[in-house]
Amino acid sequence: MDTQRELLIEQRVANDAKSPLVAYLLAILLWGFGAHRMYLGRWISGIVMLALWGLGWLTAPILIGWPLVGLVCIWALIDLFLIPGMIQDDKDEMRRRLGSAFE
Repeated sequence: MDTQRELLIEQRVANDAKSPLVAYLLAILLWGFGAHRMYLGRWISGIVMLALWGLGWLTAPILIGWPLVGLVCIWALIDLFLIPGMIQDDKDEMRRRLGSAFE
């Protein structure tokens, strides 16, 4: 019974897990909008990223926005390396939640 429960949990995790391809496409195509973070369930940091990106571009004509744009670009570049870990964290959380639901 325990093995069957674990198989059901793993099947559910595999079906419901976020797609790395979608996350990377969002990160690359929508770069500073934070859409990849929102897709991966990190809403607050995604909205912060979007706000900094928008504020940076709004104030870029008066030259004070460029540091914000640069910061978000660096953040988005670092996120390209963090996406696999974010997906794994999401899977681990799903396993924990499903494991406690079956008990």
